[in-house]
Amino acid sequence: MTTDDFLDTNDFTPRELGDILSLVRVLKDADRDGCVPALLQRRSLGMIFEEPSTRTRVSFEVAMAKLGGHALYLRPGEIHLGVRESIADTARVLSTMCDVIEARVVKHDTLVQLAAASTVPVINGLSDYNHPTQALCDLFTMMEHLPPGKTLEDCTIVFVGDRTNVCSSLMHAASSFGMSFVHAGPANYLAPPEWVEIARRNQADAGHGTTTVTTDVEDAVAEADFVYTDTWWWIGQEAEVPARRAAFMPRYQVTTGLMDRAPATARFMHCLPASRGVEVTDEVIDSERSIVFAQAENRLHVEKALLVWFTYARVPHDPPAELAAHHAAAIQAYLAEHQGEFVGAHRTG
Repeated sequence: MTTDDFLDTNDFTPRELGDILSLVRVLKDADRDGCVPALLQRRSLGMIFEEPSTRTRVSFEVAMAKLGGHALYLRPGEIHLGVRESIADTARVLSTMCDVIEARVVKHDTLVQLAAASTVPVINGLSDYNHPTQALCDLFTMMEHLPPGKTLEDCTIVFVGDRTNVCSSLMHAASSFGMSFVHAGPANYLAPPEWVEIARRNQADAGHGTTTVTTDVEDAVAEADFVYTDTWWWIGQEAEVPARRAAFMPRYQVTTGLMDRAPATARFMHCLPASRGVEVTDEVIDSERSIVFAQAENRLHVEKALLVWFTYARVPHDPPAELAAHHAAAIQAYLAEHQGEFVGAHRTG
């Protein structure tokens, strides 16, 4: 696992992450004017999905199309990942045919094994541990909706709810930039000490920010610049739904009443899909304070930046004119010599 892959924001310095976010800005501006250059023309993205997704699939596939390349969706059960073929062998095969791999998997170790065996970049589209593309998207969205007079470093994110993969990613990415992070939820569902330790180490390196876990959601949101929530259960936790619903409802549901405890400039965020009426009410997610659909759009621009960042410099682009002419001539000569041998060559209408 190296910085040739994008598995975890903690593998990158704040400067590197900042440079990627700057690239997001440039590409989003170009997209707004319909001027995204074909930086990945004739290049292919292999997209592995162990679980289906709306935003991750659409954002990567459209991003690759806008960059002039092609994306191949490998849906659940369609390839032999770790079943009839080892994860390493799948990575080696895809590396010979694709220029970059995106994988949305159930277990984070699957990504680690893919990256270890792949000779092309591997991008984490989500795992049970983290969701780094979403975290970058969230930071970029916050940069576009900063409270008046504040920088990113000045802001506090209050994450309300379960210790999800989005919670860990956002905690670690935000802390790298010196932001303050609060996780508010029931005691049994708060971020574990090892997550908090990483965040506080990031903040110590940045020289700014604090990380707090608390059950007191009302006090937590009082200084929030961004109030963020996510679903209360994930894949494999279906049997826990009654217990989880009882633990979170109603205190940790983001309602208009809870948002009214936050500063008037505070914005609401959610990675989607949302369970409306569960972790958040319709009144909040559809309100003027909500920026969830700006977040969703920004997944597209972040994926474009990540694909360019990790792929563009690794692949050849316009071949020398003489070399292109040589191969074109060789192919045309072969076709002219053998055209009568092709299947169907002697068929008539």
